[in-house]
Amino acid sequence: MAVPNSARLARTSDVEAIADVQRRAWQQAYANVLPAEALADLAAADLGLEWGRAILAGGDHRVFVAIAEGADEGIVVGVASVGPGADPDVAADNVGEIGVLFVDPDHQRVGHGSRLMSACIDMMRVAGRTECVTWIPLDDEPRRAFFASAGWGPDSAYRDLELHDAAVREVRLVTVL
Repeated sequence: MAVPNSARLARTSDVEAIADVQRRAWQQAYANVLPAEALADLAAADLGLEWGRAILAGGDHRVFVAIAEGADEGIVVGVASVGPGADPDVAADNVGEIGVLFVDPDHQRVGHGSRLMSACIDMMRVAGRTECVTWIPLDDEPRRAFFASAGWGPDSAYRDLELHDAAVREVRLVTVL
């Protein structure tokens, strides 16, 4: 029986597929931001190890995967992580944070991102959060447009990250749950 398009909590058996999704999504989203060598050198094993740790972290942290319709268990095509707000200027008791939300480039624009966002928002509501934040690279217009279409907007905060010897400016987006 085929599994329909859906989102679910990630399992440790998903780490290889999650790492592949992240690698492919980063190669698309950061092609104009990060050096090509850095994107080519993303090691699935290293990414998978970090995702395994995130899945097992527990507490208020969760990792969700988007599943594309397929036989048996379906195919992992997206990933999102959520937890308490980590910024010092937000009230962590009330604010949640979507740490990442990526969909494989070959599976975008068919609802997987929306399913992942809904799973994250539902989890935050259950945890008693009333607001949510996320950080988006300033130059990632498609991602910003996706979040804006769901009611997210900038709150004037920004940060500069050093990723693989490149500076990436991110803007914080916020929404009320």
